[in-house]
Amino acid sequence: MGISLREGPIAEVIVDVPPVNALPVRGWEELARAVRTAGDDPATRVVVLRAEGRGFNAGVDIKEMRDSEGFTALVGANRACYAAFAAVYACAVPVIAAVHGFCLGGGVGLAGNADIVVAAEEAYFGLPEVDRGALGAATHLARLVPQHLLRAMVYTCRNVTAAELHAFGSVLEVVPRDKLRETAVQVAEQIAAKDPYVIRRAKESLNGIDPIDVNRSYRFEQGFTFELNLMGIGDRHRERFT
Repeated sequence: MGISLREGPIAEVIVDVPPVNALPVRGWEELARAVRTAGDDPATRVVVLRAEGRGFNAGVDIKEMRDSEGFTALVGANRACYAAFAAVYACAVPVIAAVHGFCLGGGVGLAGNADIVVAAEEAYFGLPEVDRGALGAATHLARLVPQHLLRAMVYTCRNVTAAELHAFGSVLEVVPRDKLRETAVQVAEQIAAKDPYVIRRAKESLNGIDPIDVNRSYRFEQGFTFELNLMGIGDRHRERFT
């Protein structure tokens, strides 16, 4: 259990943190390290990011922050999430997110920064941050949904399905849960069959022409989470979390 890396031309970074893959600070740090390690290996051609258990990712471990004194856990979670999202985005090779079940909060940060998303039929995506007294990952949700839906999702905390994202073109394939890994690997194999030097330059060039600096944009969002906590609002919402 935890974060594991299966090395190879198609590397797999696997999240398995029961019960819901809500990661503590150390988990986000390990995830960032695993993705960087995979991308830094010259033998890696593609990375598949997937999870075991009930869902892809439920975000940060709110109980860790609630049960910690001061702001150490909050600062740690923000810095570690920033590192994990940045590692996916900056990975030297394409990253394919294979999403099943829930993809919430930090999960959207991972999927939104991935190069390609494939999803199981039951998968759904959302940002429950407003209900948690926090903000963040709208930067990454904006890479998955249109602007007006983005705002509605942030304000109301509503979710969207994999089928909806497929209609927008931000999810490549929607498949039965038992076909998810197979589908992700099949897409990875198509990429791995290409010239690896060209693919690495393609990844670099696509990041270079992005209209939004995702790292700076997400860091801006995090500042409002700090404000909400300084005002005591974050603590109030976390106390209600069970």
